[in-house]
Amino acid sequence: MVTFEVNDMTCGHCVSAITKAVAFVDPGAKVQIDLASHRVQVEPSASSADVLSDAIRVAGYTPVEVAGATAPAVKATPRKGCCCG
Repeated sequence: MVTFEVNDMTCGHCVSAITKAVAFVDPGAKVQIDLASHRVQVEPSASSADVLSDAIRVAGYTPVEVAGATAPAVKATPRKGCCCG
């Protein structure tokens, strides 16, 4: 499990964009996102933490890997609309 803190993730659109970015580089990965705590947890099927981080960065966000994070995230439900402009 790889955990990132993504402080510039602010809404359901962000959750969707990050989920799609991870799926693009690792279609078999399991993604869990807790929007309130800005945590993204990925259980990769084939990708390294660096590849996942790069995918999130290319999607327009700033992931910071969290070493030793073990608490499971709660999957966020994307909301309609977008507050991140």
